[in-house]
Amino acid sequence: MKIGRGTKAATSLLLASVLSFVPVVACADEILVSAAASLTDVLKDIAKHYHSKSKHRILLTLGPSNFLARQIDEGAPADMFFSADVAQMDLLEKNRRLEPGTRKNLLSNQLVIVVPADSKLAIASPKDLLKPDVKKIALADPAAVPAGVYTSKYLTGERLWKELKPKIVPVLDVRATVASVESANVEAGFVYKTDAAISNKVKVVYEVPLDKGPKIIYPIAIIRDSKKKDAARDFINFLLSPAGKAIFTKFGFVLLN
Repeated sequence: MKIGRGTKAATSLLLASVLSFVPVVACADEILVSAAASLTDVLKDIAKHYHSKSKHRILLTLGPSNFLARQIDEGAPADMFFSADVAQMDLLEKNRRLEPGTRKNLLSNQLVIVVPADSKLAIASPKDLLKPDVKKIALADPAAVPAGVYTSKYLTGERLWKELKPKIVPVLDVRATVASVESANVEAGFVYKTDAAISNKVKVVYEVPLDKGPKIIYPIAIIRDSKKKDAARDFINFLLSPAGKAIFTKFGFVLLN
């Protein structure tokens, strides 16, 4: 049976109409974020909320900022870097590893002294760490890891670093510090306030005053070699949104303007 011209035209029109209503699914990306260990819990929560609102997914590589920066500088895959200090970000910027114009100082934090939850130690100031009862103090590597670097600078300013240094037990990062205190392998440890808040096996006995402690800054930037810059920008926009800021605040971070 022959199909007339009118029928052909009607069929073509119907097909075009149907195709116009076929939804176009945008390509979803997996955004690889290298981030400081102290951001572990907050970024896992943020990633979950972000995925519920976006087609993109967040993959986290977590660890000491200095280690992650070195990996990125040597060509390890990453779309974004979220550091616990500016020095590591400065290194990548100097070596032209960052996408120009994407670097932002996003968060701040506070140093605290923690002891095991059942400890009877009375520590009202850093000077009390000199007591004979305090034999070991856990600290993220003071030669490289931001939390350790911040702490050594603070104790140097308080003229306590030389006296306390023999008691220092360097560990991988702030999470390892918390674990050392939890297990009572050490009598005390220096961590960020946000890390202390997530453990019920440690307690904060001293908070370093913000006006005396080092200025702690968490910068974030997109990596220049990333093939997913648009998706990375979308994620940064979420971090800066009211929803993202609310999650950072919930976990105890201080937002920078």
